[in-house]
Amino acid sequence: MPAPNLSHPDPDPNDVQTNKAIAALAYIVFFLPLLVARESRFAMYHANQGLALFLTALAVNMVLSIIPIIGWLLSPLANFAVIGFAVLGIIHAAKGEIKPLPLIGGISIFK
Repeated sequence: MPAPNLSHPDPDPNDVQTNKAIAALAYIVFFLPLLVARESRFAMYHANQGLALFLTALAVNMVLSIIPIIGWLLSPLANFAVIGFAVLGIIHAAKGEIKPLPLIGGISIFK
């Protein structure tokens, strides 16, 4: 039996069932749970992950766009990784899981 994850306790099953779709959409439109499901811990967790992903993608694209040649070549790979992380987050939300995204999952922007 795996040890419980103390940093991300198991979400309320009713909260998960009610807000799965909103949580999944948070990886496409991160502010949607802020408008629709502000009281949902599950949706807000995924909104935080979606916002962290958006800000990371924005920063990486800005940096890579000013680096000649190498940055321009790496930019499509970085964008592909962002899409992969978004799909992974959507899968976690659709399954009702609270799992952090790789590399950026520890970033907490709002509570």
